[in-house]
Amino acid sequence: MNPASWSPAAESQPTRRARPPWRGTGAVAEPDLERATTGARMLLEALGLDLDDESMARTPERMAASLVELITPRPFQLTTFPNDGGYDELIVARSIPVRSLCEHHMLPFVGTAHIGYLPGERILGLSKLARVLEHFSSRPQVQERLTVQVANWLEARLGPVGVGVVIEAEHLCMTLRGVQAPGTTTITSSLLGVLRDDSRTRAEFLALTHHPR
Repeated sequence: MNPASWSPAAESQPTRRARPPWRGTGAVAEPDLERATTGARMLLEALGLDLDDESMARTPERMAASLVELITPRPFQLTTFPNDGGYDELIVARSIPVRSLCEHHMLPFVGTAHIGYLPGERILGLSKLARVLEHFSSRPQVQERLTVQVANWLEARLGPVGVGVVIEAEHLCMTLRGVQAPGTTTITSSLLGVLRDDSRTRAEFLALTHHPR
């Protein structure tokens, strides 16, 4: 597949060098906002909330619209360019904001991602690293799957020498409920190609993603 022709609808098609995909992509079909609003109203009423109160009269509508926004990625076109200069060092975008919905509790998890690659014949428009992250985070997710999906996508569509993805996030299902451990963050990583196999390249990437505290 020509990377420039990629679209979100094609993500499930077999691709060169891709690892076996995580079971299911988690992508969401076209939302039905009207039904979602009705369902939100039923849920809130079942929880005992008074929706006749003026301040909550439109809460079901706002609740449904908010969830739809969180699970609907913006469309984008992949932009790659020839690596005419023969650049052979790491390219890293650090501290990209990430937010998604925990698929087990439908509560958000938020944090930052560091995404890098060692280019081969093509380089990527820098904004597209954030857009790929947004594409896979805009659906019910688990952080582990999200990390792997971004790394596998970049490996398959860009053909780099190596790819690295590190995500650090706070899960509200852990900090606001259950164990109630505010401030706890979870770190996941996916390293492919030389970033996995070569210790020096791996160490360089991880050092570039590190924030001194």
